[in-house]
Amino acid sequence: MNFTNILDFMIMMPLATHLMREFAIDTAQFGVLVSAYAFAAAASSLLMATLADRFDRKHALLVVYVGLIVGTLGCALAPSYAALLVARTVAGLFGGVQGSIAFSIVGDLVPDQRRGRAMGIVMLSFSLAAVLGVPLSIYAASQGGWHVPFFALAATCTLLLAVAWRMIPPVRGHLRRGPPSGFWQGYAELFRVPNHWWGFATSALLTLSGMLVIPYVAASRVHSEGMSESELSWFYLVGGAVTLFTRPLFGRMSDRYPRAVVYYWLMLASILPMVLITHRTGASFGWQLVISALFFIFVSGRFVPATALLTSATVPQMRGRMMAFGGAVQNLFTGIAAAVGGAMLQKTDTSQLVGYEAVGYLACLCGMASLWTAFKVRAVS
Repeated sequence: MNFTNILDFMIMMPLATHLMREFAIDTAQFGVLVSAYAFAAAASSLLMATLADRFDRKHALLVVYVGLIVGTLGCALAPSYAALLVARTVAGLFGGVQGSIAFSIVGDLVPDQRRGRAMGIVMLSFSLAAVLGVPLSIYAASQGGWHVPFFALAATCTLLLAVAWRMIPPVRGHLRRGPPSGFWQGYAELFRVPNHWWGFATSALLTLSGMLVIPYVAASRVHSEGMSESELSWFYLVGGAVTLFTRPLFGRMSDRYPRAVVYYWLMLASILPMVLITHRTGASFGWQLVISALFFIFVSGRFVPATALLTSATVPQMRGRMMAFGGAVQNLFTGIAAAVGGAMLQKTDTSQLVGYEAVGYLACLCGMASLWTAFKVRAVS
C-alpha cells in the first residue's frame, strides 16, 4: 500500500515532459500540480493529527486508501489541466495521510530496538516505486499516453484494498491507554512537548532539502542533459535498485547507532550528489547512472533514520497524532518546496532548464540546517 501511495506522488515527476507538452504548461504550472497534492495532503493531515488516535488504525488506513483510489482514477480521466489539478488535490487529501497511519502501525507493533529496521523495510516502497513503478509508468505513457499509468495504478490499488482488508490485523492498543482527546485538546497535548517541535522542524527542513530538487530531476535529465525517455527509465531503475540494499542497511544502522548520528553522516554524504544532479555536467549516460545511484542512496536514505527518530520522539498514545502532524508538516513543505523550485527555474529557447544550480545550493543549506534540529530530538519510546 505504501508503494502505491508513493508511486501516486512520484508518478508526476517522470511524466513532467508529457504533461508540460500535453497541456502547454511551464515549470511553474507543473510545480502547482505537485504542490496541489502536497497542500491538500497537509490540510487533511492537520485534521488527522487530532483524529488519528481515536480509531482502529486498520480502519483508518482502509478509508483513506479508498479516497486515494478515487483521486487516482480522477487523474486518469482528467481531460484538462484544471481537471487534473482537482484530481491531484483529491488524491492528496487521502494519500497524504496514508503514510502517517502506516508508520503509526509500525510504531505501535514493533519494539523500539527493531523499529529502525522495520522503517527501513516499509520505506523500501520508495525504492520499489523507483525500480518498478516509475520505469513502467514512463514506458506505459510512451506507448499509450500519460493517462495509462494512472489507470494501472488505480486498478492495482483496488486489488490491494481487498488484500489489506483480510490481512492487516486490528490495531487498537492505543485506545486502551485512556479516553481520546478532543480536537483542540489533542493539539494542545501535542504542542505542549518541546521534543515534538524539534522533530517537526527536522521533518520540515529535510523535506525542503529533498523536494526543492526531486520534482525537476526528470525534466532536467531530458531538457538539460539530453536523455531520451528510455534512458530516463534506466536512470530511475538503477537509482531505485541500489536503494533496495541500502535502505535496509540504513535501517539496521539506525537501530545500532544513535539515529541523529546516522542522519548526520547521510546528510553530509548527500551534498555531493545533490550538487551533481542540479548542475549540467554533460556527462556520458554511464556517469549519469552513477550520479543517479549516489543521489538515490544518500538523498532518499536520509529519510530512514529521520522517520525512526520521529516515531520514537513521543509516547504511544500520541504517536498517531505525532505522525499525522509530522505528515502535515512534510506535505506542507513539499508543496512550498515544489512551488519555490518551479519559480526559480526557467526554460530557455533551447528547452534547457536555467536556475537549477541555485535550487541545489538552497537544498543543501536546508539539509545542513536540519542537522542542528535533529540532535535536539530525544527518544522517549
